[in-house]
Amino acid sequence: MRLTPYRTVLRLPGMRMFMLVALISRIPGTMMGTALTLSVVIDRHRGYGAAGLVSASFTIGMAIGSPYLGRMIDRHGPRPVLLVTGVASLAYWTVAPALPFDALFVASLAAGALQVPIMGLVRQSLAVRVPEESRLQAFSLDSVAVEFSFMIGPALAVLLITQLGDAASTLRGVGVGAAVAAAIMYAYDPKVSSKDPADADADADGAAAGAAGSAAEQKPNWFAPGFLLILGVGLAACLVLAGTDVSIVATLRAHGQTAWAGAVIATWCAASMVGGFAHGAKRKPLSMLTLMLLLGATTIPAGLAHAWWLLGLALIPSGLACAPTLSAAINAVSKAVPESARGEAIGRSTAAFTLGNAMGAPLAGLVIDRSSPAFGFVAVGSVGAALALLAVGATALRRARPDRLLPGEPGRVALGAGPSA
Repeated sequence: MRLTPYRTVLRLPGMRMFMLVALISRIPGTMMGTALTLSVVIDRHRGYGAAGLVSASFTIGMAIGSPYLGRMIDRHGPRPVLLVTGVASLAYWTVAPALPFDALFVASLAAGALQVPIMGLVRQSLAVRVPEESRLQAFSLDSVAVEFSFMIGPALAVLLITQLGDAASTLRGVGVGAAVAAAIMYAYDPKVSSKDPADADADADGAAAGAAGSAAEQKPNWFAPGFLLILGVGLAACLVLAGTDVSIVATLRAHGQTAWAGAVIATWCAASMVGGFAHGAKRKPLSMLTLMLLLGATTIPAGLAHAWWLLGLALIPSGLACAPTLSAAINAVSKAVPESARGEAIGRSTAAFTLGNAMGAPLAGLVIDRSSPAFGFVAVGSVGAALALLAVGATALRRARPDRLLPGEPGRVALGAGPSA
């Protein structure tokens, strides 16, 4: 395993501080789902179904809003977006405990659409800060940081609720945390363009001349097959992960071992961190589609485990493929579009990841309710593996028809079978 590529990334000017700021700023966002669910169940005395509806509303809002927030960052820079979303998040999480359930459902949709875009902003800034030859390592480090934040955030939300005795105070704390994260990023003002701001006027004057001819060239074709393939891989990966999360809890509950859920999930996340780190350190890392196929296929056998420690061991192979799959997808997004549209492209990938999360849990839950927890793993793993195989087949067909690939078509990088895919 080579560590030199990681040293190269971390030695870039300001990179270590940026990674630390990004990690801290992400934690409030990882608390939100758990805090919102427990608020509905504990303070409102409603079931998990009602909690799921509110969480789904928030998730759908995020999927709708992410591309538009990314577009605004492309056009106006991060600070105006951080100001608006920071204020909106503080307002929502502050008043959420007092809202009637119906109003909370509607407000959650709007709040999701105006969620502080920490994830997308960090990835967009990394794509600018890091040379293309080192970008895979940067996104691998980022995926490890994301796993670490998800190990901290939900556990912290549960701890606050149990210690404070009510979820309302925790919700308000999440709002303050989101506002502080936005303020930290506002003060840091992460770089999202390689162009010198002093050249902006000159660029604008140059762009004005012959704008009609250049507009068609610069406007990305979001629905090009290559870009859709990247989004499909991200959606499939998050579908598998969300469904696995539900299946873990259901399996342990069925065997009276629910108390060990935290240990099993921590083992799974730790394996993902190791996999993400190893992926970026390889001379010839696996392609995005290969990783997606491995993630789906290795999830299926986890249903055979009947003890918490066996389940933890069974999830290690899929965990090793988790962070590499997501970092490979983000790396492909960063290469598939021009820099001027990268914020919107990453926003669309965030929306795809979010939709995958929203689909995976209900799919696993439906299968578990009609059969057994073991088939939750089988269902989401099979869907993920099948989508990967379909993508492989589509890629092979497009290689057989090179005339179908337009010059400069977004997504050409993702369609290759080489390591950069």
